[in-house]
Amino acid sequence: MNKRWNKLCVSALACMALVVPLTACEGQLPTPAADTSTKVAPDLTEAQEKKIRLKILKTIDEADQAKNPDGYATVMGGPQLDIRISQTTINQRGGGMSEYATIPKDIAQTVIPTDDGWPRSVFTITTTTEDQQSKRLLVFDQESAQQNYKLMAMARLFEGAKLPKFEIPTIGSQMGTAKDEKLVAAPADALAQYADVLQNGSKSQYASKFADDLLRQELANTTAKVQEGMQRNNGTQEQKFTAVPEQMWVMRAADGAGDLVVGRINGEWTRKAGDGRESRPASDDEKALFNSDKYTSTMKVTYVNVVALYIPLASSGEQITAVGADRQPVKVEAL
Repeated sequence: MNKRWNKLCVSALACMALVVPLTACEGQLPTPAADTSTKVAPDLTEAQEKKIRLKILKTIDEADQAKNPDGYATVMGGPQLDIRISQTTINQRGGGMSEYATIPKDIAQTVIPTDDGWPRSVFTITTTTEDQQSKRLLVFDQESAQQNYKLMAMARLFEGAKLPKFEIPTIGSQMGTAKDEKLVAAPADALAQYADVLQNGSKSQYASKFADDLLRQELANTTAKVQEGMQRNNGTQEQKFTAVPEQMWVMRAADGAGDLVVGRINGEWTRKAGDGRESRPASDDEKALFNSDKYTSTMKVTYVNVVALYIPLASSGEQITAVGADRQPVKVEAL
């Protein structure tokens, strides 16, 4: 039943894959908070959310079938647009469509904002896929009253992930901001700090703020194994992670208990082959994206990472927890 992440790219000297099992997290959705007369009803209804979501997914499916990346821009944006274009480019070049691109049409829960004005975001949690991949956390965003909703981000929930409680859909929940206070870290700071943890692991000055998670574990294991292989041939490898706070969406938990943050972290993996060797694509996705047979000693792979972080109140004594993520190579270069 377990499913694994798309393979991380590694050098020809040591080909390892990042394999984070993302099994279904049935029973882990929060119990809705109780209704109170002080709550404000959201402008968007559940029926409207469903109509918008299914229309977006239909357009995505049509573009998938046509293998046409130009078909996504009207209904997708942010990191999800870059990820889907990469997946479709790989499909165009014979690599097939990633199984991790699947988005179930049925949902387990939707969280609709009570906020007036724009931009406004809707967080929707799907059911598991037909082949029992994990639930998806979808972020739909509407920039203004004159624009349509777009699918901006998707994170595949980790096995056993527990999401915070939200108000029930007929009431909704309040959106947060990048600078929300009284948390372990403000959302924008948490995203940047998590990027530092991905890059530096336990050596990061922020490591103690974050609970361990599957993405961190597998990145650390893969990096260590790749390094062993490269050292035997005097090669090197380096990974850099950079948060993109402009592409971040925040929803507050019920009763101000914390924030659920979905954001983008860009990654660059540079691999230098030693002893006069060539650095080559080390996975089918890398090979399809590179689409050339002209190699050099250095290869750089650019990743788009989507991470979902639960940030509790500072007074709780709890750590920030990554509850889901997605990771996709979008560019491969020979330097």
